[in-house]
Amino acid sequence: MKHLLMATAATALATSAAFAAGHASEAKVGVILGFTGPIESLTPMMGASAELALSEINDSGMFLDGVTLVPVRADSTCVDAAAATAAAERLVTTDGVVAIMGADCSGVTGAVLSNVAVPNGIPMVSPSATSPALSTAEDNGLFFRTAPSDARQGEVLAGILADRGITEVAVTYTNNDYGKGLSDSFIANFEAGGGTVTLNAPHEDGKADYSAEIGALASAGGELLVVLGYSDQGGKGMIQAALDTGAFDTFMMGDGMYGDALLADLGADMEGSFGAVPWSQGAGADAFAAITEAAGVNGESSFTRESYDAAALIAMAMMAGGEATSEAVAANLLAVANAPGEKILPGELGKAMEILAGGGDVDYVGATNVELIGPGEAAGTYRYYTVTGGAYETVDFK
Repeated sequence: MKHLLMATAATALATSAAFAAGHASEAKVGVILGFTGPIESLTPMMGASAELALSEINDSGMFLDGVTLVPVRADSTCVDAAAATAAAERLVTTDGVVAIMGADCSGVTGAVLSNVAVPNGIPMVSPSATSPALSTAEDNGLFFRTAPSDARQGEVLAGILADRGITEVAVTYTNNDYGKGLSDSFIANFEAGGGTVTLNAPHEDGKADYSAEIGALASAGGELLVVLGYSDQGGKGMIQAALDTGAFDTFMMGDGMYGDALLADLGADMEGSFGAVPWSQGAGADAFAAITEAAGVNGESSFTRESYDAAALIAMAMMAGGEATSEAVAANLLAVANAPGEKILPGELGKAMEILAGGGDVDYVGATNVELIGPGEAAGTYRYYTVTGGAYETVDFK
């Protein structure tokens, strides 16, 4: 009888704990981004955009009978896998987050996924980790992303060069998972279309002098230099060294190079350079621009749309599952992201809560025309831009 009573009590405690998790007064969502490191000029806007989505839902008063969504920030550093893992562990074990909006850069995202998220059953929605390797990562159905894979970006970049009639380029990439994956994708697509890469050379972030790397690339030649790096670190350093030495004066840039800080420092000397970055147009993008302007958030920075959408999807998945738990996020995120259901734009998250509370379905359009395909990743579109008059000017959407 004593053993029966103890078992009954243990079952009751477990049931009570599960009920408390699903009906707590607040639900914490981790926001892990590189607030320091090679994209630190971008992450404040990304974090603010994600938190704007959570605030919008809180303000509606419709989330799970009064549960408050609480964002908890952590620094991924973008490049230090050990630091990112430790930061994510704190989010889970100390702060008790039920899901993670992040991480940002591909290498640290993979580390957090394998070392923290999967062992603890915590779903992640990255707004900017684009390495093709993440498409096949062992994730137990816990990993999603609102930015498209670099398998797609490589195709887009090669297509832009073909449109311009450029057939010979030199390439430099940041020496990590993101840079290597994007470089491989771009070169495969470029060479398949008849293009020639004179030299494909990695660069390290955080160096004071890139003249040796630029010297090797200049010797190899090419009509321009393709820079697949980070706007606050080695990618910027490579462009600066090229401009200083006269090795190259025109650059094609991957998504990690898009940033206002880069133009503020070098834009006057980069006239005619161009690149691509995940972007969108249409009603969702217009609605996002309106709500970020009203909130005082720079929504025109890169990956802000994807960050808003990532946080919104996490919250809507909880609402669809009827509880603020990791299990609800993982089980319902694809359903709220895709058809069928009523289409939801930025600024309409309260409406989504009402529909879900009534047992209806939503098809989240969001700021990026969300459509999650394959293993929970975005199909995505890209903004093809040029640097004109020291500013980014849209050419087309790809």
